[in-house]
Amino acid sequence: MLTWTDVENWIRNTGGAAFNFLIKLAICILVFVVIRKVSRRFCQWLRKKMEQFHVEASLNSFVISLLHYGILILTVITMIVQLGIVSEASIAAGIASAGVAISLALKGGLSNFAGGILILFLKPFRAGDYILVPAENVEGTVRKIEMYYTTITTMDNQVVKIPNALLTDNTITNVTSMDRRKLEIKVGVSYRTDLKKAKALLTELLEQDSRIEEKERQVFVDSLGESAVVIGFRAWVRTEDYWTAKWDLNQKIKERFDLEGIEIPFNQLDVHIRKQEEQ
Repeated sequence: MLTWTDVENWIRNTGGAAFNFLIKLAICILVFVVIRKVSRRFCQWLRKKMEQFHVEASLNSFVISLLHYGILILTVITMIVQLGIVSEASIAAGIASAGVAISLALKGGLSNFAGGILILFLKPFRAGDYILVPAENVEGTVRKIEMYYTTITTMDNQVVKIPNALLTDNTITNVTSMDRRKLEIKVGVSYRTDLKKAKALLTELLEQDSRIEEKERQVFVDSLGESAVVIGFRAWVRTEDYWTAKWDLNQKIKERFDLEGIEIPFNQLDVHIRKQEEQ
């Protein structure tokens, strides 16, 4: 039968500790509520600052979410330790074990996630850029950069999703990162051709094309080949005009050279037969 003495002993031995625990728990809950509000206010302030500096929306959201939830998780872990529910060593061991298990289970996913973070921060390309990925034999316009995949639309309007880890581990050519590109076209002409005339025709075609910038034009003799003298030019064009200018000038060069009687020879081999003298 429960006696008053038993109640006094329980209060003396257990009740005091339970009361202290409840007080600590109430304080921890209050602190958590305050920290959550402060974190939310701080993240809102940080979001506005990042928008003022024109940080991309995807990067902005990712950083804010990571910071807010990171603060809350750290707060909860600290409270658990202060309440004596779990020791620091146990938490550290649990985090380490969970990290190993998650990394083994999501090895590819974590690599893609890390790749997405690198792309967002280092910006080797942006949405709207035209990129070449030789390792995957893919090229196209970047539509979306997500945490695990980058979406590319090819020239023939196919949608390709490339894991971010492949983009960060391989060479990427960003074709449209610069405002201008240097256009180079070479053509072979016959060894009988008047080179001054041929170069003058190339210069005239460049001057007639409004897409070609006036500065740093170069018309040159590139090499003396086995079947032809290779001449050409280099000139600057806007990036968006690169392909149309190249295609148009290739056609105009062929038509103008035909009109002026300048031969563009195919590969040929001259065979000389030597008759052996009779003895």
